[in-house]
Amino acid sequence: MAAALLAHRAGERVIVSSAGTDPAAEVEPHVTQALLESGLSVTDAFPKPLTSEVVEAADYVITMGCGDACPVVPGRHYLNWSVADPDGAPIGVVRTILGDIDSRITDLLAALPDA
Repeated sequence: MAAALLAHRAGERVIVSSAGTDPAAEVEPHVTQALLESGLSVTDAFPKPLTSEVVEAADYVITMGCGDACPVVPGRHYLNWSVADPDGAPIGVVRTILGDIDSRITDLLAALPDA
């Protein structure tokens, strides 16, 4: 959800990659529904494993509760967003999580330096 929202909101200002420490086989149906309701494309969305290469290519790394499982690369900006897990959550809860993430993205975009 965060990757889709950030890519949409930031446009060409940032390059977004998304990965997880224990990715599911597919995107949760309620996550897909909430993103589609928000007008976001999910055609290219699929769960991917988090690798050191993904982190090495990033300037900012946003984690959502991965703890010690996330690779740490010196010189990166790390933000840990404590958000609820949408896995198996009802659509109303997923919509609330999406709103929480959207608010955090607003703050992130305001804090990023201009390119």
